[in-house]
Amino acid sequence: MLLASPRGFCAGVVRAIDIVNYALERFGLPLYVRREIVHNKSVVNELRQKGTIFVDNLEEVPPGNRVIFSAHGVSPEVRAEASARQLKIIDATCPLVTKVHMEAIKYARQGYTIFLIGHQDHDEVIGTLGEAPDAIRVLISAEEVDSLEVPDPAKVAYLTQTTLSLNDTKHIIDRLKQKYPEIRCPASEDICYATQNRQSAVLELAMEAEIILVVGSANSSNSRRLVEVAKHQGVTAYLIDDIDDIQPEWLTGIRTVGLTAGASAPEGLVETVIRYLNDLGYPEVETIGGIREDVEFALPSELMRAQGASRE
Repeated sequence: MLLASPRGFCAGVVRAIDIVNYALERFGLPLYVRREIVHNKSVVNELRQKGTIFVDNLEEVPPGNRVIFSAHGVSPEVRAEASARQLKIIDATCPLVTKVHMEAIKYARQGYTIFLIGHQDHDEVIGTLGEAPDAIRVLISAEEVDSLEVPDPAKVAYLTQTTLSLNDTKHIIDRLKQKYPEIRCPASEDICYATQNRQSAVLELAMEAEIILVVGSANSSNSRRLVEVAKHQGVTAYLIDDIDDIQPEWLTGIRTVGLTAGASAPEGLVETVIRYLNDLGYPEVETIGGIREDVEFALPSELMRAQGASRE
């Protein structure tokens, strides 16, 4: 069995989960979270068992209560609604997603047409689109570029959803640059370090593994991309939430299994899968990949102030 490194939680996910746990400790219940704090069923269920209330819409939160915004970010419209309902907001938006929001605002104020490469229905894209809906156009394929028309071809820019496949975005970006040679690019690539590192580790797995299992939930964009990266290399790959999703016939005749996890999947699930595979006849575990991650994000100011007050 080959185990990818790095895998699992990224700094943004760790921060988001810590925010919920710290808020529970500091403020107690009731505590509401708008949408899933991160896209992983196991994580959400664990927090729900602690009493956290997950809602789809802010109208489900009684006025004056405390609500946490998920790691994927929200639009200004959502923030305005929270303010109107006098909700106590704790923002768990990943700082790398916030960076994309700030770039969208900057380009929109300068009169640019912004191409946002991402999935229209993903929470992150919905939040970013809300920052400048009149200026942003969402793209998900290179073919869409050919039919694009803009007011001023000299004033265009692109941004990307942080969890997309590097290969997918490269094709779209290359086509955009061909059509709009003056297109403005982000100051640095918007695909986050964790997405890049996990995809690189899967590429290494694909060189030796006959099948790759990716631990992650179906609504996790970065987890689905890991499966796509593996398949693009000609390796059979499956997305699994836990061991119940593993079909025994997948492993028939397989000598080398590769295992990784999306950025929102806890290591505990990976360890469960390892034990399951051990019992199926894969006793040896070799770790592949040498990228070290030491990124940490600070807690939001709302919790930092609360922690400071509790120490006084």
